[in-house]
Amino acid sequence: MLVLIPLLFTEALPKTQLMTFLVAPPPPPPPPPPPAAQQIKVVKQIQTDIINGQLRTPTKIPEKVQMIKEEEAPPPVSTMAGVVGGVPGAAGGQMGGVIGGIINSTPIAVPKVATPQRVRVSQGVTQGLLIRKIQPTYPPLARQARIQGAVLLQAEISKDGTIQNLRLISGHPMLAPSAIEAVKQWKYKPYILNGEPVEVETQITVNFTLAGG
Repeated sequence: MLVLIPLLFTEALPKTQLMTFLVAPPPPPPPPPPPAAQQIKVVKQIQTDIINGQLRTPTKIPEKVQMIKEEEAPPPVSTMAGVVGGVPGAAGGQMGGVIGGIINSTPIAVPKVATPQRVRVSQGVTQGLLIRKIQPTYPPLARQARIQGAVLLQAEISKDGTIQNLRLISGHPMLAPSAIEAVKQWKYKPYILNGEPVEVETQITVNFTLAGG
């Protein structure tokens, strides 16, 4: 009865004690944070397709494929207002700037090819250079023996056009001396190569023909 009476007559209970029974106790304080040394760092691994500088094969098809848009190429140099390194204020400048312009304007000396001292040319070329031709004398014995034919000589023409080092290649022995004596007196124009006269090595043919033969 002593327990039930206060419950039936609540007006008789002290308000301070009644409020104490009705108010919930405060929550316990939060636990202290763990020490810094014990904190666990969560590292999120980023998956990449490049391993050791090489592109690996993807393991799955990506849900979204990103299109790569290349940047437009710069306009050509001729359409630009100026060239990098040009003179400020100049119309278009010059490639390489002032120094490059000076270098480009300086003439470059081309090495001159050495002219050979002697060249070999054909008989057709030397015939066009012949300015004096002495006809050989027909040997009387060869005429009496009715000997005729061609005498082929090897000759060198000097820078001034005279004959040097005349040698017999082929021909009748009775005709060769007369041919050699006549060709020694022949005169040629100097053969010019790269603006300089050079010696010429060629062949000369002297024909001996009997009249009416």
